[in-house]
Amino acid sequence: MEIAIISGKGGTGKSSISAALATLSEKVVLADCDVDAANQYLLFNPSHEEEQAFIGGQKAVINPETCTNCGICVPYCRFDAISFSRQGVVISETACDGCHLCMRICPHQAISMVNSDNSRLYAGSFRNGRMVYGRLAPGEENSGKLVNLVRDKAKVQAKQHKLETIIIDGPPGIGCPVISSITGAHQLVIVTEPSLSAMLDLQRAIEMSANFNIQTHVVINKYDLDEDLSRQIEILCKEEGIGIIGKIPFDPQVVEAMTHSKSITEWAPDSETSKIIQNIFQKLIHGKP
Repeated sequence: MEIAIISGKGGTGKSSISAALATLSEKVVLADCDVDAANQYLLFNPSHEEEQAFIGGQKAVINPETCTNCGICVPYCRFDAISFSRQGVVISETACDGCHLCMRICPHQAISMVNSDNSRLYAGSFRNGRMVYGRLAPGEENSGKLVNLVRDKAKVQAKQHKLETIIIDGPPGIGCPVISSITGAHQLVIVTEPSLSAMLDLQRAIEMSANFNIQTHVVINKYDLDEDLSRQIEILCKEEGIGIIGKIPFDPQVVEAMTHSKSITEWAPDSETSKIIQNIFQKLIHGKP
């Protein structure tokens, strides 16, 4: 079973809840698909048994031996990645979009395209099973494609090690990486919090998830910080036909646990928060929310 956890906005506690679900009694595969800001490896320090370069695109580079600094390419770059410097014409690696135009118009064939291969996919073990995650390098693109590779590798790990549950820590938002994270999953959990921005983003995430044949649930994290807004979220979910699978109170122990490289269910297994998350996990596993 694949359980995807996402959020309409960042900062709702999606990753801490994903980590808590991944460290309950059963062995799992944890797939960190938030490739733009992967952080589960910081918490779990997994082994790096496999490392794979990910080519997210191409970047333009100048051969200084053949470049005459004519500057013809500078005004053609719509991304303002090419400019003059004291050393001559230079290309900004982070600004370059890899469109190939400068290479085509250079009269001296001084510009070539090279693969952007600084992004990585890792697979290995962690204390509750197997872990797969991707890290997209700054300025590189095709994060949705990298998410697909992470999920494919997670399925391979699950089959090889005979693990039935895959926990997917997806990215926030409703863009391509999120769609790649939830497509084909069996259960979807949207984590929100009682704030106006989170509620609006929750609505967008619910509308996005309606396009997929996936059982969707909502977790209200830190619900007791604004119980009026939490009730409004419950009304919204009822109108959309989405069930609230759990309401988690604000708990300072969550941060305390993370500072000790543990999930809340490891750090304080008998706390109210851990018991609620354990209940959420059982509902997801047994399909009885």
